[in-house]
Order: sequence, then C-alpha cells, then structure tokens
Amino acid sequence: MTPGLPERPLDIQRLFAALAEHRVDYVVIGGVAAQVHGHRRTTRDLDVIPAPNDENLNRLANALRELEAHPRDLPGGAPTREQLGSAPVVPPLSTAHGELHILRDVPGAAAYDDLRRRGLPLDLQEVQVVIAGLDDLIAMKRASGRPADLEDLAVLTA
Repeated sequence: MTPGLPERPLDIQRLFAALAEHRVDYVVIGGVAAQVHGHRRTTRDLDVIPAPNDENLNRLANALRELEAHPRDLPGGAPTREQLGSAPVVPPLSTAHGELHILRDVPGAAAYDDLRRRGLPLDLQEVQVVIAGLDDLIAMKRASGRPADLEDLAVLTA
C-alpha cells in the first residue's frame, strides 16, 4: 500500500447501500458532491457529514464495522460511537468498498439540519442520498482554501 492512497477502488454505490442498510443520516460533500453539481473530475473517496445525534452515530459505527473500516494510515479498527462523537478529526478510513471520510467540523459548513434541509436528495439505484446544495458546497470549498477545492470552486461558480 502506498501511504496516502486508498487501499481499494471506490465503489460508491456499495458504500451508499451499506450506509442506507444501517439507516445512517448524512450529507455528501466533497468531490462526489462537486460531480453531482456538474464538475467533471475524479475522486478517490466519499466525504460525508453525519447527523451528530447519538442514535445516528451509533448506526454509523455499526455500518463502519460491517464495512471493515479502519484508519488508512494508522493502526486500529473502525471508530466507535464514542470516537465518532468526540474526536475532533476522524482519520480517513479504508473500507471494503473504498475510502470514506467522516467529517464533523467542516469550515464553511452550515449547521447539519440546515445543510440537510438545503441538500439535493437523489435516488441512486433505490438508495436515497442527500448531496450538499450548491451554495453550501461553494461555501465549504471557499472556506477550505485547498488547491483542489479552489479548482472546484472556479468550475462550480462559472
């Protein structure tokens, strides 16, 4: 394994299906959201913001165990519910279906309920997902300032 690169190719449909099976409430952000909003670009991971309530974080922890999630560059297994609720940063996770990033405190992101309410609901092969709305995605990309996010921002605002 090359440090910093995913162990397995991204199978986004299977990740969505596993999260749906466990009834995890989340909003998709990052590269996948940029693609949905019309930016043709590749991504090697799925970035999500989960609903921060205890029940949802418990469902997420169960889904991560089923997905054989483990920190990409650190020892250890799937994060526990307690870690998901208290860790300032959840390290990138390698899963059975590709890399997953669980993000809790995203610069420029609205409160979760607002983010979800303004999101774009999509049905993908009988799995409903919510993609961050364009204005929210632009706000997050702008606040990040990372080169890849600035490139996305230029396309998303054109």
